Amino acid sequence: MKIGYRTIKTAAGTPFAIWIAQLLHVDNYASAGILTILCIQITRKRSFLSAWHRFAACLVAMVFSFVFFELIGYHPFAIGLMLFVFIPTAVWLKITPGIVTSSVIILHLYGSGGITAALIWNELMLMLVGIGTALLLNVYMPSLEGELEGFQRQVEDNFAIILKELSHFLKDSNESWTGKELTETAALLEKAKSLSSRDVENHLLRTHNPYYHYFHMRTKQFELLERMLPLVTRISGSNKHAWRIGQFFEELAQGIHPGNTAVLYLNRLKDMKEEFRNDDLPVSREEFEERASLFHLLNEIEEYLIIKRSFKKSDV
Repeated sequence: MKIGYRTIKTAAGTPFAIWIAQLLHVDNYASAGILTILCIQITRKRSFLSAWHRFAACLVAMVFSFVFFELIGYHPFAIGLMLFVFIPTAVWLKITPGIVTSSVIILHLYGSGGITAALIWNELMLMLVGIGTALLLNVYMPSLEGELEGFQRQVEDNFAIILKELSHFLKDSNESWTGKELTETAALLEKAKSLSSRDVENHLLRTHNPYYHYFHMRTKQFELLERMLPLVTRISGSNKHAWRIGQFFEELAQGIHPGNTAVLYLNRLKDMKEEFRNDDLPVSREEFEERASLFHLLNEIEEYLIIKRSFKKSDV
């Protein structure tokens, strides 16, 4: 069973927040621990947003509590009426995640039987200790670069295998491939994009991540590889053009890496397409359909390479 950083931070931060609140002689000090638990998130950006939502919601809740409890009285009907107004207000202010946290503050104020300046200060201290502890713990976030590099290597290895298998089928009609790399690659790309999005949120001043763009590029290329499969199965291995495309796939497989060499392959592909155009016309329906599949396959390969050419390597 794997224990993540968020679990460790929660386990360490909750008692720390309660201890600080006790040292400051704050009433209802256990609520500081609740605030810490709610504000610890998996990324820095989410942590800051969570803290803001909860702090703002608690401030609004204190204002509403004072108005409703002092005007209507300290009984359950006042709580229900106040929530009837407070919750839509929180939604309108876009601080909905703070509704649960603010309910703790509301019940503290309701249980006091009378809202005073000292009570308001006590609740503010609870908020500052609980939220502040969570923000302090979330200053440190483990680097995800190692995991992203691992996903990158796995995706590139699978791409190479897929291209080699397409090459084998075109050159000698080899049908022994199980295709397991296809399902593996689809899952890897989803996990990698999710992880790279988390990495963006761990850098408050960064609006993009080179790894995210890289995996987005590979996703589009992967969709093209999937579209190529039915085309490849329609082509006979005895066709001379099929053999050349198979050889081209094999060279592409050897050149799978983060660098950008697509221009070289695009130039070669252009020459191949020109040769195909200058070849003798098909004399049978089967040859015509096979030639159409070959040309369609060349267009798909071209789009595959154009996607890579448009990708800016950046820091990846």
